[in-house]
Amino acid sequence: MSRQPIRIGARGSKLSLAQSGLMQARIAKALGWDGVSDIEAYAQLIPIVTSGDRIQDRRLMEIGGKGLFTKEIEEALLDGRIDCAIHSLKDMPAELPPGLVLAATPEREDPRDAFISHVAERLEDLPKGARLGTASLRRQAQALHVRPDLDVVMLRGNVDTRLAKLERGEADAILLAQSGLNRLGLGHLTRSWLDPLAAPPAPGQGALVIETRADDVDLPWLQAVRCQATTLAVAAERGALYALEGSCRTAVGAHARLDGLALTLIVEALTPDGALRFRREGSVVLSSEDAADEARALGLELGAAVRAEGGPALILTD
Repeated sequence: MSRQPIRIGARGSKLSLAQSGLMQARIAKALGWDGVSDIEAYAQLIPIVTSGDRIQDRRLMEIGGKGLFTKEIEEALLDGRIDCAIHSLKDMPAELPPGLVLAATPEREDPRDAFISHVAERLEDLPKGARLGTASLRRQAQALHVRPDLDVVMLRGNVDTRLAKLERGEADAILLAQSGLNRLGLGHLTRSWLDPLAAPPAPGQGALVIETRADDVDLPWLQAVRCQATTLAVAAERGALYALEGSCRTAVGAHARLDGLALTLIVEALTPDGALRFRREGSVVLSSEDAADEARALGLELGAAVRAEGGPALILTD
């Protein structure tokens, strides 16, 4: 092979490396890898430690938001040290740095939130005043909307760290993305799931995304790993995220379902304490030519309606 291998940047966490390893194989096969020879000749993984990984004792909103999981990786992409980056789409800010694009999204994993506990089967069954561990404002608000008596404790860290904290009794239950558990071979730990219609997950949850420089978006190997159904669903969800100026200071959930060309989207935003919830649902029949733009337009429309109704109350101010 005469050309250089694709250099893939990713966070160095156990989950990120597991997810990036899956994508490394997909990319390598798209480039002609036979599954036997040295995969590094086609695609190389380059772990990059981000600020979000280094700082584990505070909520993201206190130290700069979701961008702290992508900043160093995107800098490497912009200055040419890597050719693409693999991210969990739910961790991506609504806006990207100039010159970068979300170029390809493969098939989505389970988008639901998983409930893990040693004292209850479901969130609704937790004892009064039980401690729920999460660092997600959305999960906090959705849980408090159903169970305002719960004591939400800040729980950051990778999946193993959060599970260890649960085992040590620092929380009575935790909420994690089922997709991450599945990719780590830990899906059996889930006791139940939050209903994605009643409590929509983070926009893009369960999906991985390949970020590239804008000039590379039409490369053949990127086209080979794209999943059209996932692309359309997450376009709608991220449209809502953009309209709501989604960040670590807003509790935003969105869940899109595709049936043929019929796309249905639920969008919600809650006040941080979960007391107020604002929801919209809509659908559109997509055309084949402008389907992604139409999906995004639906998200923008529903997100704007939720934002107009909820107003400043949706933003955490302290």
